[in-house]
Amino acid sequence: MSKKRPGGESLPSAPSTATGTSPDHEVPAATPAPDPKRWWALAFIALAQLMVILDGTVVNIALPSAQRALGMSDADRQWVITAYTLAFGGLLLLGGRIADLVGRKRTFVIGLAGFAAASALGGAAAGPGMLFAARALQGAFAAVLAPSALSLLATTFTDPKERARAFGVYGALAGGGSAVGLIVGGLLTEYLNWRWSLYVNVPIALAALLGAPAFLRDRSGRRSGHLDVPGALLGCGGLVALVYGFSEAEPRGWSSPSVLTPLVAGVVLLAAFVWWQSRAASPLLPLRIVRDRVRAGSLATMGLATIGMFGVFLFLTYYLQVVLGYPPVRTGLAFVPISAGIVIGATQIAARLLPRTAPRTLMSSGMVLAAAGMVLLSSVTVHAQYVTHVLPALLLLGLGMGLTFMPVYATATAGVPAQDAGVASAVLNTVQQMGASLGTVLLNTIATGATGRYLHSHVRGPDADGATLDQGMVHGFSVAYRCSAGVLLLAALVAGLTVWHRTPKHAGHDAPA
Repeated sequence: MSKKRPGGESLPSAPSTATGTSPDHEVPAATPAPDPKRWWALAFIALAQLMVILDGTVVNIALPSAQRALGMSDADRQWVITAYTLAFGGLLLLGGRIADLVGRKRTFVIGLAGFAAASALGGAAAGPGMLFAARALQGAFAAVLAPSALSLLATTFTDPKERARAFGVYGALAGGGSAVGLIVGGLLTEYLNWRWSLYVNVPIALAALLGAPAFLRDRSGRRSGHLDVPGALLGCGGLVALVYGFSEAEPRGWSSPSVLTPLVAGVVLLAAFVWWQSRAASPLLPLRIVRDRVRAGSLATMGLATIGMFGVFLFLTYYLQVVLGYPPVRTGLAFVPISAGIVIGATQIAARLLPRTAPRTLMSSGMVLAAAGMVLLSSVTVHAQYVTHVLPALLLLGLGMGLTFMPVYATATAGVPAQDAGVASAVLNTVQQMGASLGTVLLNTIATGATGRYLHSHVRGPDADGATLDQGMVHGFSVAYRCSAGVLLLAALVAGLTVWHRTPKHAGHDAPA
């Protein structure tokens, strides 16, 4: 049997379909039967993803209490956050390739167990060094867990409608987990103590560990070959150097040798990494993954979106607590609308529209909505009311993030060969993590500089009163929000110009292990 193209060329009638712009999107003719336990698998994958994303912010509100309890200096307290982001962002590519080589289900379980143990260690910390080490261990195990979870999801759900629903849930957690972390951190800090912001991961991880062996079904990837050690050293070293350089920019200034040296080293190492990946026999990151235009556009959209979005959590936390005087719990609850918007945008709008709507339409629309929310936030004052000034902006931001993240996750992982599923998921997680780190640092630097210039021009005496300080802080936030809006509009443009095809009818299939 054959059918004709419009121009008369014969085509085989086998169910093999092209789903993208490169050979990466080809799928085999035989489509495996759906896993009957796939929705239970989604529950445990989502639980692990929520824990990883939540942990990026749950400690933020608890940090002042932890600093007082452990006697940390102001200069050292940043390492509670930086130790996690350094290990997580720097080791993600390595974790993704390990998942492909030894099995995604196995690395998922190892990541869960290690994350739980590191969280318990951090909660029991007797001093700053012990807490820093525990946070670094959390980041290392998260770098194993996160790509395993996403690649398991990508290979479990292959039907287009089910895939859209599954990635809707995953996208909602990926976008909303940071806001949920602020809520949980506020509740735990105010009603228990700061240690529970780490202990809370233990029961979550144990619940996922109980269900993972029974409900997760791994699919065969590449279980032969060897780990690309030079690639791991170059790639991980470059990412760690960049994250470290960005983290030191705020306290030391961009012209400091402590900032410039790791940034230059990071760029050189990553350039060497790309060169090596084009020549290695078993590359850590097969360049075919990022050469596909649609996938590259999705990754760029995610990177720009996180650069523009993640500063909002830092700035709003300070605005609500310092300027408006909110206690920790009220501050955390103030972020509920953004979480609700993400869930609605990802699961009720994007997941329903994606099977019949071009991904670029959802991504671009989401980024335009988020940019509008940033513009609204840029108009807040020291006397602004939450309901009339902040709430509408948070709803727009949440809807925009939900509309964007869900199709990005679905499109960037679609059609990836089974042997590359883990590393492709790691690339997406790396882009998100690096975007969040870079965005927070850059936007905080912009806000701090704008605040300093405002105070310099408005303070006539040696000291500024509290009202002037608050006005200067809010002015700095407003400038940063306008810059964020510009970055989000750029993300909308990138998505519109690069992500041209519709969602594939089938994801990359592979055989059961």
